[in-house]
Amino acid sequence: MTYRRRTNPDSALYKAFLELKTPEECYRFMQDLCTASELKAMEQRFEVAWLLEQGMIYSDILEKTGASTATISRVNRSLNDYGTGAYRLLFDRLKEKA
Repeated sequence: MTYRRRTNPDSALYKAFLELKTPEECYRFMQDLCTASELKAMEQRFEVAWLLEQGMIYSDILEKTGASTATISRVNRSLNDYGTGAYRLLFDRLKEKA
């Protein structure tokens, strides 16, 4: 699997995320950074990834989230085929905290 970088991982933006201390701070920063539709799309993709990780099937995810089958498929490919592994890293960390 080869991951092609489209942006600079050393960008100040990514370092700035690490300075946020609470979910509220992160939410406020994301509100300033992104449009409402961009935020909604990212939240939806993350929820889709979480549900796929839990073993939920496409039709149930579509019904629960309203995501298109194209979005679900794209997230599934990122999760299982060509992604960087970041979804799984985060899911493992979230499960450890639960």
